[in-house]
Amino acid sequence: MPASPPRNRMLASDAGWCLRANRIGARSGVRQAFAVVSRLGDGAFWYALMAMLVAFDGYAGLLASLHMAVTGIVALLMYKRLKRWTRRPRPFAADGRIRAWVAPLDEFSFPSGHTLHAVAFSLVAVAHYPLLAWLLLPFAAGVAASRVVLGLHYPSDVLAATAIGCALAGASLWLVPGVSLFS
Repeated sequence: MPASPPRNRMLASDAGWCLRANRIGARSGVRQAFAVVSRLGDGAFWYALMAMLVAFDGYAGLLASLHMAVTGIVALLMYKRLKRWTRRPRPFAADGRIRAWVAPLDEFSFPSGHTLHAVAFSLVAVAHYPLLAWLLLPFAAGVAASRVVLGLHYPSDVLAATAIGCALAGASLWLVPGVSLFS
């Protein structure tokens, strides 16, 4: 069954925004900066953060890191299942005008696993350590933007991943007594 006209307009708008963002990556310095942020979002930044929490705050840091790790495992299982279910092609595979400025880690686009993890990890970490918000929230936004600029995701992939990451972090915070974003 063909897509409805409103859905066609939404998909065209999504692809249009993706193409505009991807053109920003044609500038070498911009592309390199987004590639670094994206690469850090692969896990290195988060593993370093978890190690630093343990090093600087001992047992409390270990509990926060374990909370992040368990949330990350659930996020991984969730986004892998969604990718297999939706099988949305990546923007560069669907539109020859869009370039993949870095190699993707897997075949499908929806949702952005980098963004999902960045949002979930940031919210859980900020619930434990509110003073980290100045660092983690802009970094998570940078990871999300990098995925579109680098031609690996559509804006809707990133927005959906943000919503899923927020819901997942919220659920995990609800399950852990004494930890809240609003305390």
